[in-house]
Amino acid sequence: GKNEDAVWKCSWIKTRATKLSNESLDTSGEIDQKPALHFWGAGFCSLWYNEATTVTERISTLSYKFLLFDLDHTLLDFDTAEDIALTHFLEEQGVTEIQTYKDYYIPMNKGLWRELEQGKITKPELVNTRFSRLFAHFGIEKDGAELALLYQQHIAQQGQTYAGASELLDSLTAADYEIYGATNGITAIQTGRMVHSDISPYFNHIFISEKMGTQKPEALFYEKIAEQIPDFDLSQTLMIGDSLTADIAGANNAGLDSIWYNPKQLENESLFQPTYTAYSYDDIIRLLVP
Repeated sequence: GKNEDAVWKCSWIKTRATKLSNESLDTSGEIDQKPALHFWGAGFCSLWYNEATTVTERISTLSYKFLLFDLDHTLLDFDTAEDIALTHFLEEQGVTEIQTYKDYYIPMNKGLWRELEQGKITKPELVNTRFSRLFAHFGIEKDGAELALLYQQHIAQQGQTYAGASELLDSLTAADYEIYGATNGITAIQTGRMVHSDISPYFNHIFISEKMGTQKPEALFYEKIAEQIPDFDLSQTLMIGDSLTADIAGANNAGLDSIWYNPKQLENESLFQPTYTAYSYDDIIRLLVP
Protein backbone atom coordinates (compact mmCIF):
# COMPACT_ATOMS: atom_id res chain seq x y z
CA GLY A 1 0.00 0.00 0.00
CA LYS A 2 0.94 3.66 0.10
CA ASN A 3 3.56 4.69 2.60
CA GLU A 4 2.98 8.34 3.55
CA ASP A 5 4.63 8.15 6.97
CA ALA A 6 8.29 8.22 7.76
CA VAL A 7 10.09 5.00 6.91
CA TRP A 8 12.92 5.98 9.19
CA LYS A 9 11.77 5.05 12.70
CA CYS A 10 14.82 6.11 14.67
CA SER A 11 17.63 8.56 14.82
CA TRP A 12 21.29 7.90 15.39
CA ILE A 13 24.47 9.86 15.35
CA LYS A 14 27.85 8.74 14.11
CA THR A 15 30.83 11.01 14.54
CA ARG A 16 31.36 11.60 10.83
CA ALA A 17 27.98 10.66 9.39
CA THR A 18 24.64 12.33 8.93
CA LYS A 19 22.38 12.76 11.89
CA LEU A 20 19.26 10.89 10.87
CA SER A 21 16.00 12.12 12.32
CA ASN A 22 12.42 10.99 12.23
CA GLU A 23 11.71 12.90 9.07
CA SER A 24 9.18 11.89 6.47
CA LEU A 25 10.13 10.45 3.14
CA ASP A 26 8.13 11.18 -0.01
CA THR A 27 7.60 7.60 -1.18
CA SER A 28 4.12 7.86 -2.61
CA GLY A 29 2.94 5.05 -4.77
CA GLU A 30 2.84 1.29 -4.42
CA ILE A 31 5.92 -0.15 -2.78
CA ASP A 32 7.14 -3.55 -1.70
CA GLN A 33 8.56 -2.92 1.75
CA LYS A 34 11.37 -5.15 2.98
CA PRO A 35 14.25 -4.76 5.42
CA ALA A 36 17.40 -4.08 3.46
CA LEU A 37 20.06 -2.73 5.81
CA HIS A 38 20.25 -2.53 9.58
CA PHE A 39 22.08 0.47 10.98
CA TRP A 40 23.69 0.53 14.38
CA GLY A 41 24.61 3.81 16.00
CA ALA A 42 23.23 5.34 19.17
CA GLY A 43 20.56 2.66 18.87
CA PHE A 44 19.07 0.09 16.53
CA CYS A 45 17.58 1.43 13.36
CA SER A 46 15.98 -0.38 10.43
CA LEU A 47 15.92 1.11 6.97
CA TRP A 48 13.00 0.12 4.77
CA TYR A 49 13.25 0.99 1.13
CA ASN A 50 11.43 0.66 -2.16
CA GLU A 51 12.90 0.13 -5.57
CA ALA A 52 12.65 3.83 -6.43
CA THR A 53 14.55 5.10 -3.41
CA THR A 54 18.22 4.21 -3.17
CA VAL A 55 20.00 3.95 0.13
CA THR A 56 22.66 6.40 -0.98
CA GLU A 57 20.03 9.10 -1.35
CA ARG A 58 19.54 8.88 2.40
CA ILE A 59 23.19 8.58 3.53
CA SER A 60 25.02 10.42 0.80
CA THR A 61 27.21 12.21 3.33
CA LEU A 62 28.95 8.99 4.36
CA SER A 63 32.36 9.03 2.72
CA TYR A 64 34.17 5.72 2.62
CA LYS A 65 37.29 5.18 0.55
CA PHE A 66 38.94 1.99 1.79
CA LEU A 67 36.98 -1.27 1.66
CA LEU A 68 38.36 -4.28 3.52
CA PHE A 69 36.72 -7.46 2.25
CA ASP A 70 36.74 -10.79 3.97
CA LEU A 71 37.21 -13.54 1.38
CA ASP A 72 35.77 -16.91 2.41
CA HIS A 73 31.97 -17.04 2.62
CA THR A 74 31.83 -13.38 1.56
CA LEU A 75 33.29 -13.48 -1.96
CA LEU A 76 34.98 -16.87 -2.29
CA ASP A 77 32.74 -19.95 -2.17
CA PHE A 78 34.69 -21.84 0.47
CA ASP A 79 32.15 -24.66 0.89
CA THR A 80 32.40 -25.67 -2.77
CA ALA A 81 36.18 -25.29 -2.77
CA GLU A 82 36.56 -27.38 0.37
CA ASP A 83 34.23 -30.12 -0.88
CA ILE A 84 36.14 -30.56 -4.15
CA ALA A 85 39.55 -30.39 -2.49
CA LEU A 86 38.61 -32.87 0.24
CA THR A 87 37.27 -35.33 -2.31
CA HIS A 88 40.53 -35.30 -4.29
CA PHE A 89 42.67 -35.36 -1.14
CA LEU A 90 40.81 -38.25 0.51
CA GLU A 91 40.79 -40.26 -2.70
CA GLU A 92 44.54 -39.74 -2.89
CA GLN A 93 44.82 -41.09 0.66
CA GLY A 94 42.91 -44.24 -0.28
CA VAL A 95 39.79 -43.36 1.71
CA THR A 96 36.66 -45.11 0.49
CA GLU A 97 34.12 -43.67 2.96
CA ILE A 98 34.72 -40.13 1.77
CA GLN A 99 31.45 -38.61 2.98
CA THR A 100 31.92 -40.14 6.43
CA TYR A 101 35.34 -38.51 6.68
CA LYS A 102 33.94 -35.18 5.48
CA ASP A 103 31.13 -35.31 8.01
CA TYR A 104 33.67 -35.52 10.81
CA TYR A 105 36.29 -33.19 9.39
CA ILE A 106 34.17 -30.17 8.42
CA PRO A 107 32.69 -29.37 11.87
CA MET A 108 35.99 -30.26 13.54
CA ASN A 109 37.86 -27.86 11.27
CA LYS A 110 35.33 -25.07 11.92
CA GLY A 111 35.82 -25.61 15.63
CA LEU A 112 39.59 -25.25 15.29
CA TRP A 113 39.18 -21.96 13.40
CA ARG A 114 36.92 -20.67 16.19
CA GLU A 115 39.59 -21.63 18.72
CA LEU A 116 42.12 -19.72 16.63
CA GLU A 117 39.90 -16.62 16.65
CA GLN A 118 39.67 -16.93 20.44
CA GLY A 119 43.43 -17.26 20.78
CA LYS A 120 43.22 -20.79 22.20
CA ILE A 121 45.44 -22.35 19.51
CA THR A 122 48.05 -21.12 17.04
CA LYS A 123 47.84 -21.19 13.25
CA PRO A 124 50.62 -23.86 12.96
CA GLU A 125 48.77 -26.02 15.46
CA LEU A 126 45.58 -25.75 13.42
CA VAL A 127 47.27 -26.45 10.10
CA ASN A 128 49.50 -29.29 11.24
CA THR A 129 47.05 -31.24 13.39
CA ARG A 130 43.64 -31.07 11.74
CA PHE A 131 44.25 -33.95 9.35
CA SER A 132 46.12 -36.10 11.84
CA ARG A 133 43.09 -35.63 14.13
CA LEU A 134 40.80 -36.62 11.30
CA PHE A 135 42.58 -39.89 10.57
CA ALA A 136 43.14 -40.61 14.27
CA HIS A 137 39.37 -40.47 14.75
CA PHE A 138 39.15 -43.42 12.36
CA GLY A 139 42.03 -45.26 14.02
CA ILE A 140 44.74 -44.32 11.53
CA GLU A 141 47.99 -42.63 12.49
CA LYS A 142 49.36 -40.15 9.95
CA ASP A 143 51.74 -37.18 9.87
CA GLY A 144 49.57 -34.07 10.15
CA ALA A 145 52.13 -31.66 8.71
CA GLU A 146 52.68 -33.87 5.67
CA LEU A 147 48.94 -34.20 5.10
CA ALA A 148 48.56 -30.43 5.38
CA LEU A 149 50.94 -29.88 2.48
CA LEU A 150 49.17 -32.47 0.34
CA TYR A 151 45.74 -30.95 1.03
CA GLN A 152 47.11 -27.49 0.36
CA GLN A 153 47.95 -28.50 -3.20
CA HIS A 154 44.29 -29.33 -3.84
CA ILE A 155 42.54 -26.45 -2.04
CA ALA A 156 44.90 -23.82 -3.50
CA GLN A 157 43.54 -24.61 -6.96
CA GLN A 158 39.94 -23.84 -6.03
CA GLY A 159 38.99 -20.27 -6.90
CA GLN A 160 35.22 -20.51 -6.98
CA THR A 161 33.37 -17.29 -6.21
CA TYR A 162 29.71 -16.58 -5.51
CA ALA A 163 27.48 -15.44 -8.35
CA GLY A 164 27.62 -11.66 -8.58
CA ALA A 165 30.92 -11.25 -6.70
CA SER A 166 32.86 -9.92 -9.67
CA GLU A 167 29.99 -7.61 -10.64
CA LEU A 168 29.91 -6.24 -7.09
CA LEU A 169 33.64 -5.51 -7.11
CA ASP A 170 33.39 -4.05 -10.60
CA SER A 171 30.73 -1.59 -9.42
CA LEU A 172 32.78 -0.62 -6.38
CA THR A 173 35.93 -0.18 -8.45
CA ALA A 174 34.06 2.04 -10.91
CA ALA A 175 32.94 4.14 -7.93
CA ASP A 176 36.63 4.77 -7.08
CA TYR A 177 36.86 2.68 -3.91
CA GLU A 178 40.18 1.14 -2.95
CA ILE A 179 39.52 -2.57 -2.38
CA TYR A 180 41.61 -4.78 -0.10
CA GLY A 181 41.29 -8.35 1.11
CA ALA A 182 41.43 -9.09 4.84
CA THR A 183 41.47 -12.83 5.50
CA ASN A 184 42.36 -15.26 8.27
CA GLY A 185 43.32 -17.84 5.69
CA ILE A 186 46.61 -19.63 5.11
CA THR A 187 48.98 -17.70 2.85
CA ALA A 188 49.77 -20.38 0.27
CA ILE A 189 46.15 -21.47 0.07
CA GLN A 190 44.55 -18.02 -0.19
CA THR A 191 47.17 -16.80 -2.66
CA GLY A 192 46.55 -19.79 -4.91
CA ARG A 193 42.78 -19.55 -4.68
CA MET A 194 42.81 -15.88 -5.60
CA VAL A 195 45.01 -16.61 -8.63
CA HIS A 196 42.42 -19.18 -9.75
CA SER A 197 39.48 -16.80 -9.13
CA ASP A 198 38.00 -14.11 -11.35
CA ILE A 199 38.16 -11.39 -8.68
CA SER A 200 41.90 -11.01 -8.07
CA PRO A 201 42.34 -7.97 -10.39
CA TYR A 202 39.99 -5.86 -8.27
CA PHE A 203 42.21 -5.94 -5.17
CA ASN A 204 44.98 -3.49 -4.36
CA HIS A 205 46.38 -6.00 -1.89
CA ILE A 206 45.35 -9.10 0.09
CA PHE A 207 46.22 -9.02 3.80
CA ILE A 208 46.55 -12.60 5.07
CA SER A 209 46.72 -13.29 8.78
CA GLU A 210 49.43 -15.94 8.60
CA LYS A 211 51.77 -13.56 6.80
CA MET A 212 50.96 -10.69 9.16
CA GLY A 213 51.48 -12.62 12.38
CA THR A 214 48.08 -11.65 13.74
CA GLN A 215 44.49 -12.36 12.80
CA LYS A 216 40.94 -11.09 12.99
CA PRO A 217 39.40 -10.15 15.40
CA GLU A 218 42.57 -8.70 16.96
CA ALA A 219 42.90 -4.94 16.65
CA LEU A 220 46.57 -5.47 15.80
CA PHE A 221 45.53 -7.09 12.51
CA TYR A 222 43.90 -3.82 11.43
CA GLU A 223 46.71 -1.69 12.84
CA LYS A 224 49.16 -3.54 10.60
CA ILE A 225 46.85 -3.06 7.63
CA ALA A 226 46.72 0.68 8.36
CA GLU A 227 50.51 0.85 8.27
CA GLN A 228 50.59 -0.60 4.76
CA ILE A 229 47.87 1.39 2.99
CA PRO A 230 48.98 4.81 1.69
CA ASP A 231 47.07 7.76 3.23
CA PHE A 232 44.96 5.36 5.29
CA ASP A 233 42.14 6.97 7.25
CA LEU A 234 40.26 4.94 9.84
CA SER A 235 37.15 7.07 9.46
CA GLN A 236 37.02 6.32 5.72
CA THR A 237 37.37 2.57 6.11
CA LEU A 238 34.70 -0.12 6.02
CA MET A 239 35.12 -3.81 6.91
CA ILE A 240 32.82 -6.15 4.95
CA GLY A 241 32.42 -9.79 5.92
CA ASP A 242 30.15 -12.65 6.91
CA SER A 243 31.64 -13.54 10.32
CA LEU A 244 30.38 -11.79 13.42
CA THR A 245 33.17 -13.29 15.54
CA ALA A 246 36.00 -12.40 13.15
CA ASP A 247 35.02 -9.59 10.76
CA ILE A 248 32.53 -7.64 12.86
CA ALA A 249 34.26 -8.28 16.18
CA GLY A 250 37.53 -7.21 14.57
CA ALA A 251 35.98 -4.03 13.22
CA ASN A 252 34.50 -3.29 16.65
CA ASN A 253 37.89 -3.83 18.29
CA ALA A 254 39.65 -1.58 15.77
CA GLY A 255 37.04 1.18 15.77
CA LEU A 256 36.01 0.56 12.15
CA ASP A 257 32.60 0.76 10.55
CA SER A 258 31.43 -2.57 9.17
CA ILE A 259 28.93 -4.35 6.98
CA TRP A 260 27.79 -7.76 8.16
CA TYR A 261 27.18 -9.67 4.94
CA ASN A 262 24.32 -11.92 5.97
CA PRO A 263 22.74 -13.61 2.91
CA LYS A 264 21.20 -16.36 5.07
CA GLN A 265 19.42 -13.71 7.16
CA LEU A 266 20.73 -15.14 10.43
CA GLU A 267 19.87 -13.60 13.80
CA ASN A 268 22.71 -11.74 15.48
CA GLU A 269 22.92 -13.42 18.88
CA SER A 270 26.45 -12.20 19.53
CA LEU A 271 27.76 -9.19 21.41
CA PHE A 272 29.26 -7.77 18.22
CA GLN A 273 27.32 -5.10 16.37
CA PRO A 274 27.82 -4.18 12.72
CA THR A 275 27.26 -0.67 11.47
CA TYR A 276 25.18 -2.08 8.64
CA THR A 277 23.73 -5.47 7.71
CA ALA A 278 23.41 -6.42 4.04
CA TYR A 279 21.45 -9.44 2.90
CA SER A 280 22.75 -9.39 -0.67
CA TYR A 281 25.41 -7.87 -2.91
CA ASP A 282 22.72 -5.51 -4.19
CA ASP A 283 22.32 -4.16 -0.64
CA ILE A 284 26.05 -3.37 -0.54
CA ILE A 285 25.82 -1.60 -3.88
CA ARG A 286 22.79 0.42 -2.71
CA LEU A 287 24.75 1.55 0.30
CA LEU A 288 28.02 2.44 -1.39
CA VAL A 289 27.38 3.32 -5.03
CA PRO A 290 25.62 6.61 -5.88
